[in-house]
Amino acid sequence: MARESMVAQTLRRDERIRRRPEYQRLHAKGVRTHGRYLTLLILPNDLPTSRLGIVASRRLGGATRRNRAKRLARELFRRAKTDAGVDVVVLPRRAFLDVDFESLEADYRSTLSRHRRRTGTG
Repeated sequence: MARESMVAQTLRRDERIRRRPEYQRLHAKGVRTHGRYLTLLILPNDLPTSRLGIVASRRLGGATRRNRAKRLARELFRRAKTDAGVDVVVLPRRAFLDVDFESLEADYRSTLSRHRRRTGTG
């Protein structure tokens, strides 16, 4: 893949949740929606864009497995076109890395739509 196309596919700085207080706010006030392979924490924000955070715990495995889970989660977020003004934290489960990407994408989309039906945001 050419370097230019890789850069175009990265998440911009304003599309990422980066600070500890932001994660703490999401854990405290965010709505959890469980999927088969992941859990989503979603909370509206006052920004014009949606932001992504990923919590890949050591339960997933070593650094290589955690980094792969984070790459896959970023791609799910990038492809799904989440509504603007929402913070999303992806918490991958152990089985997250044991299935193909299509299954992950279907689970992410269904979990997101279930959240939308429940709360009207996301």
